[in-house]
Amino acid sequence: MGTIKTGIPGLDEILSGGLVEGSTTLVSGRSGSGKSVFGLQFLYEGATQYDSPGILLTLENRPNGIRKDALQFGWDLKALEDDGKIIIIDAASSKAGLPTSERVALRRGFDMTTLAETIYKVVDESKAKRLVIDSLSGLTLRFSEPSEVRQELFRISALLNELEVTSLFISEITDPRFQSRAGVEQFVVQGLITLNLTEGDGGLQRDLLVWKMRQTSHSMKKHPFAIGKKGINISKTTRKKS
Repeated sequence: MGTIKTGIPGLDEILSGGLVEGSTTLVSGRSGSGKSVFGLQFLYEGATQYDSPGILLTLENRPNGIRKDALQFGWDLKALEDDGKIIIIDAASSKAGLPTSERVALRRGFDMTTLAETIYKVVDESKAKRLVIDSLSGLTLRFSEPSEVRQELFRISALLNELEVTSLFISEITDPRFQSRAGVEQFVVQGLITLNLTEGDGGLQRDLLVWKMRQTSHSMKKHPFAIGKKGINISKTTRKKS
């Protein structure tokens, strides 16, 4: 398998060229750590720089809000959607019991079977190469046991591997001592990246750590990063040597 460039400045170097093609990677972190920005940037850069169409499956934020948030970084998702380079699947409205006018949405109620069927159909029709699920918290809260979470995530991950889509699973964590919300998500995926937000030097500081990435080598160091006008940047001035 080859690698697929994320397009996030500094990250591909840390990952020895990018994410493994067709793999699933968990991107987890506390609220405000930059997880959703990470996912959107992965899709935007793929669509604009690498001719790599992508899909955003949103489970917690409605699409219009996401489009507005993206514009602060200069990312015009609507234009890319019109060109067929990005597709947003609205699962948030159905999950909340609200109507939606989105072109692609879960309209039959929110359940895992419908979710899997929709992902398969949209990927097959669009020939997408990238997919972001934001966030897994919207799925894991539906299950009372970690074993149920693991089973359903394995099901989705296996489907995406079959479709050869390079995917990011976004997950919020409430306890910084853990790598995921339910404590099992990291065992289902091929890669694990945590985005950390900590107090220091009189303010909040961000850093990124790659815990695992199967089939490729990667840095084992923490890498400070910033979120600026063009999104996440792991600059050479702050990046630690691998």
